[in-house]
Amino acid sequence: MTTISQIIRGMPATDGAGVELSRVIGQPALPMLDPFLLLDVFRSDKPDDYIAGFPPHPHRGFETVTYLLEGRMRHKDNAGHEGVIESGGIQWMTAGKGIVHSEMPEQQHGLLEGFQLWVNLPAKHKMTEPTYQEFSSEQLPVERREGNVEVSVITGTTSTGTQGPVNQPLTDPLYLDVKLPRGRTFVEPLNPEYNAFIYIIKGPLTVGDNGTRLDRDQLAVLNPGEELIVSSMDQDVRFIMIAGKPLNEPVERGGPFVMNSREEIDQAFADYRGGKF
Repeated sequence: MTTISQIIRGMPATDGAGVELSRVIGQPALPMLDPFLLLDVFRSDKPDDYIAGFPPHPHRGFETVTYLLEGRMRHKDNAGHEGVIESGGIQWMTAGKGIVHSEMPEQQHGLLEGFQLWVNLPAKHKMTEPTYQEFSSEQLPVERREGNVEVSVITGTTSTGTQGPVNQPLTDPLYLDVKLPRGRTFVEPLNPEYNAFIYIIKGPLTVGDNGTRLDRDQLAVLNPGEELIVSSMDQDVRFIMIAGKPLNEPVERGGPFVMNSREEIDQAFADYRGGKF
C-alpha cells in the first residue's frame, strides 16, 4: 500500500506579469519530483491577481501542462498557434527546442483556477520540434465508479481501462482528476517504479490504513507502492493524482529553460537572443 513520504504546502509566488499563485513543486521544500519540475496553483476571483496574465515568454527542454478548473485562458505562440483553454480543458505543450508563447486570461471578472505543471524531457528529446496536445472538458473521458466516484482521465490508463487522450510515452504520465463523495474510498494501483503525488483541491481526505489526513491545498508525495487508497470523511473531496517515470538525468535550470548542463542553458539564452526560437 502506498504511504506518504512528504506533505507540502505551496509558497506564495508571482509569475508572468505579476500573477499571484502558489508554487508547490519548484520551491525549497520540494525542488522537483523527477520528472516533474514545477507545479503552480492559481485560484483567485480578484481580477487584479491574474488579469495581467503571462505575456510572451520562451521555453526550451521540457513540457508545460495547463489544466484549467475554472475560467478561460487564451494562448498564442510565435509559430502561429492560438486557442482558448476553458474550464475543464487541458493543454499539453512540448516546448522542445524552443517556442515563445503567451497565456492571457480571457475574462475580466470571476474565478480563475487551475494548475501549471512542468514535465521534463529526456536529454535526447529536448531539441525536438514543439508540439501541442489540447483537449476540452468534453473530450476528457470520465470514469464513473461505484458510489458516484468520478475520475476524469487526462493521460495514462486507469486500472479499469479508461485511457486519457494525451499521449506521452517518454515519461508515461498518469494524470487523474478525482471527485470523491463524502464517505467513499478510491483505490488505484500505481507503478512502484514511478514518482507520484496527489494535490487536494477540496478536502479533507485520509490516505492509507493509518489514515493520514490531508487538507485542501496540501500536496502529498507518495512513497513507492503498488496501490493508492484514499477516503473522504464527512465532506465531498476533489484531488488530482499525478505519476510519471523518472528520467534520472542531470537537471540544469535557467529561468524558462531546463536542460542537462550549464553550457546548454547558456546556448538556449544565446539562441533566444539571436532570434532562433
